[in-house]
Amino acid sequence: MAEVHTGSCLCGAVAFEVEAPLRPVTACHCTQCRAWSGHYVAATSVPLDRFRLLNDVGLRWVRASAAARRGFCGVCGARLFWQPDAEARISIGAGALDGPTGLAIAEHIFTEDAGDYYAPEGPPPVATVAQGHTTGACLCGACRFTVPVPVGEATACHCTQCRKLSGHYAASFDVAETDVVWQARAPLATYTSPGGGTRGFCGDCGSGLWFRAADGAFSVEAGCLALPTGGRLASHIFTAFKGDYYTLDDGLPQSPGA
Repeated sequence: MAEVHTGSCLCGAVAFEVEAPLRPVTACHCTQCRAWSGHYVAATSVPLDRFRLLNDVGLRWVRASAAARRGFCGVCGARLFWQPDAEARISIGAGALDGPTGLAIAEHIFTEDAGDYYAPEGPPPVATVAQGHTTGACLCGACRFTVPVPVGEATACHCTQCRKLSGHYAASFDVAETDVVWQARAPLATYTSPGGGTRGFCGDCGSGLWFRAADGAFSVEAGCLALPTGGRLASHIFTAFKGDYYTLDDGLPQSPGA
């Protein structure tokens, strides 16, 4: 009998199962994947005949390009799937899978489009020079804002919630919420997760935009910011909950909890 892996969004409004074998994980650093996921995408893939939706009440699709569509949960904003039109397969955010995956990242693609605050492998680069403001935006452009730069240090979070929502793990910059100036946010949606934190995402395309902690601390997702950010990844938190399909090789401080 084939091994079966289950997965879901954070709130459970989208759930699925896939039959092994799963393709090794590909990490994509293209501008679309960064804007959508909030950092970068890391996804496995299976043929459609080995993929089954168990619950699709929250599933929404957005046309990402002329060649593919992306699937997300319209309730909690979890970014889940990438499906090409010309192939009978579906890519799945590895962070959405439950339990150990037995997978590993096999390649990084579109590395020339990586954010200036991290490196696809190894230590992050020296922070870029930036002054003034930069724009944050969702993939479809319906939600747009500006924040002052440089944005400083980014924190990577590997908790189960962040992995379920981003499809990999999260990276964000702490900013003052009063410094965020919105140009457009008509489709902005929010989800309050267990623990009392509220997450903002685009209801049209699912892109992650910001997080407000229960104590009021505010951050913006690093991947949605236009370059240069003037920022640099500085630390990893909740590493005790990280996925088994990647290693942390950048030499930055790690905390198993907060």
